[in-house]
Amino acid sequence: MIDNQIRFLAQEIVAVAAGRGEMIVTAESCTGGMVGAALTAIPGSSNAYERGYITYSNQAKIDLLGVAQATLDTHGAVSEEIATEMARGALTNSAAQYAISVTGIAGPGGSDHKPEGRVCFSVATDKGAKAQTIEFGPLGREHVRRAATLHALHLIDSAIRNHNVY
Repeated sequence: MIDNQIRFLAQEIVAVAAGRGEMIVTAESCTGGMVGAALTAIPGSSNAYERGYITYSNQAKIDLLGVAQATLDTHGAVSEEIATEMARGALTNSAAQYAISVTGIAGPGGSDHKPEGRVCFSVATDKGAKAQTIEFGPLGREHVRRAATLHALHLIDSAIRNHNVY
């Protein structure tokens, strides 16, 4: 079930993107398709949502998005570098103009180096990509996933409205 805040933002994104004839692609790990689900819950989303990749495993990130093993080895799956490679790979492998990626540690668990609630995002367009990390904290798995979904929608909304990465 999608809550009202997520639904409202998804409606806005679909309306703006569809109105411009622009498409979105998602590349998700810890959210497991929640960003794509929020967008496709909106009637008319086929005019704005091109496709989604759920790349939960490292191998899926490599196979479907072209993430480099060397980047995984150096930075780990939860990093801005991987989020950026995910977004760029999704954009390259689609007909979309905007890509959003999400990778993180929803919990339970984590480590001192990569704590529960750390989520990395990236937005990519043909003009480039930008990444950021948000520390949501140990809110619990579902709350981290919901917060990450909402944040990803805010980022893609900003990118679309500004015709650029956030």
